[in-house]
Amino acid sequence: MRFALALALIASPALAAPKVDPAPVVAAERAFAADGLALGIQGSFLKHSAPEGIVLQPEPRLAKAVFSAPQPKGPALVWWPLWAGISHSGDLGFTTGPYSFDGKPRAWYFTVWAKQPDGSWKWLFDGGPPSDPTGAAPQGSPVAYARMAERRAGSPSKAMTEVSQAEAALAQAAKTDVKSAYLAHVAADGRVVGSRAKPPADRAALEAELATRPASITFAPLGGQASSAGDLAWTYGQASWSKDGAAQRGHYVRIWRNDKAGWKLLFDELLAAPPATAPPHS
Repeated sequence: MRFALALALIASPALAAPKVDPAPVVAAERAFAADGLALGIQGSFLKHSAPEGIVLQPEPRLAKAVFSAPQPKGPALVWWPLWAGISHSGDLGFTTGPYSFDGKPRAWYFTVWAKQPDGSWKWLFDGGPPSDPTGAAPQGSPVAYARMAERRAGSPSKAMTEVSQAEAALAQAAKTDVKSAYLAHVAADGRVVGSRAKPPADRAALEAELATRPASITFAPLGGQASSAGDLAWTYGQASWSKDGAAQRGHYVRIWRNDKAGWKLLFDELLAAPPATAPPHS
C-alpha cells in the first residue's frame, strides 16, 4: 500500500517541477521601462541595475558609477520587450526589443537579467545594436519566448568552463572565417545582430547579417556568468578587426544555451565602440 502510494505521489502533477517561463524577466523589463518614463534615465537605470551591472561607455563600466551623478530627467526613452528567454533554474534571463528616444525610433536594446537573493530581478548588462526598428511590433504585443535548454551542466562553474571552451573555439575559427565560425556555433533559432539591418527573422537573414561583419575578428573574453542550473550563460568581451585598412574595435555580448548538441549561441551582438555621447540603450 505504502509503495503504491509512493508511486502515485511521484506521478502526481502537483509534485512535478513548476514550469519556468520568462514572464518574470519580461515583467522586470516592463517595470524598468515604466520607471524610465517616471524617473528618467538616471533614476531608472540606477534602480534596476545589479551592483555588478555594466554598460559600455565605451569600455565596460559599472552602471552604478555611470549613473551616479544627478542628471535632469531629459527626453523620454521608451522601450518594450518582444523576445525573451530564461534558464531552467529561473535565475538568469534576457529580453530584447525596439526603443525610441525623444519620440523617434532609434534601434533595439538588449538586457541581461539575474534574479537577486531577495527575489527581485536586476540587470547585469544593458546595451543593444543599431538594428532598424522599422516594422517592429508595437508596445503591448505578445512576447516570443526562446526555447529552453535541453541539457544542464549542474553548476555555474562547470557551465562556464564549458562555455569558455566554446568561446575559445569560436574565437580561433573567427580569426580566419567569421561567417563559418558563427554558423558552426549558432543555434537553429539563434539571433545574430550588430548592423543597422532589422534583426534576422530566419536563417537566410542571419547569414546576410553575418556577411556584414569583417571576414576576420579577434575576440578576447572579459566576463559573464551562468545560471545555477548550468543551462544558460551570458558572456562579453573585446573584439577587434580591420576595415579598409584601419584598425577598429568594440565588444561582443552573447547568450549561450546548453543544447543537445552542446553549447550553442542563442544570441550574439557585435557592438562597435560607441561615441562617448551615445544615449543609453544605443
